Amino acid sequence: MLIDTHCHLDASEFDADRDAVIERAAAAGVKAVVIPAVSRRNFQTVKRLAASFPGGFYTLGIHPIAVPHAQESDLEFLAEQVEAALDDARFVGIGEIGLDFFLPELKTDAMRGKQVRFFDAQLALAQKMDLPVVVHVRRSQDDVLKFLRRREGVTGIAHAFNGSFQQAEQFLARGFTLGFGGAMTFERALQIRRLAAELPLDALVLETDAPDIPPAWLGRPGGERARNEPAEVARIAEELALLRGESLPALLEATAANARRALPRLGRV
Repeated sequence: MLIDTHCHLDASEFDADRDAVIERAAAAGVKAVVIPAVSRRNFQTVKRLAASFPGGFYTLGIHPIAVPHAQESDLEFLAEQVEAALDDARFVGIGEIGLDFFLPELKTDAMRGKQVRFFDAQLALAQKMDLPVVVHVRRSQDDVLKFLRRREGVTGIAHAFNGSFQQAEQFLARGFTLGFGGAMTFERALQIRRLAAELPLDALVLETDAPDIPPAWLGRPGGERARNEPAEVARIAEELALLRGESLPALLEATAANARRALPRLGRV
C-alpha cells in the first residue's frame, strides 16, 4: 500500500488543478495522503481538504517557519482544535512542528528562543494527548532530539530526514520513523541515499513534501522549480526499492506498516 505521509496539498501551487492532482495520486495507487497544517490559518483548510477525498488525513501544528508571525494565543487555539479533532477519524497527530536552523531569519537569538518555546509547548501537548508528532528537523536534529528526551513517550515521524547515522539511531531509539522522499532520488545526495539503503526497513516511511522537494526526474536543484505532487510517491517507492535491493511489494508493505505504526490513527486505512 502506498502512503504519502507528508504532502502540503492545500498549498497555493495546487489551486488550479487540485482535483486532478488527487485523481492522479489515486490512479498511481496512493491510498492515503497526510496533509500537515503549518499555522492556525490553515487548520480548517487541511481539515476540510482531508475530508474531501478517500484516504485524506491531516495533522494540526505550528511549523517553525510560521513561528515568527505566530502569537502565544495560537498555542491555546491549537490545543482547543486538537481536542476537538480527537473524534475525527481523519485526524492523525500533531504537526508539522519542529525547529529550523537553516533559514537566516530563524537563526537569530530571538527567533531561536521563540522556536524552542513553540516546539516544546507542542511536544507537551502531544505528550498530554498521547498523540504522535510530525517533526521538521532541518539543520536541527540534535536540538530536536534534546527536547524529545524531555518528553518521554512522544514518537512519530522525523520528516525529510537528512542527518547522520548516529542521529538516525537516536530517533529510532525513541520510537520514531524517518521520512524519505524526492531528495533521495538524486545521485549526488550520497548521505541520504546511504541512509535510505542501509537503515533497517522498519525505520522508513515514504513522503513527497509536495509541492516541495521534487524528485530528480522533475528537474535539478537550481534550475526551474518543478512542482512535486503526491502521485510521485509511487516512483519514489520504486527508487527506494532499487536502492535497497528490495522487491517493490515487500517495500510497500513494510513502509505502509511503518506509517501506521508511526501514526496509529492511520490504521483506519
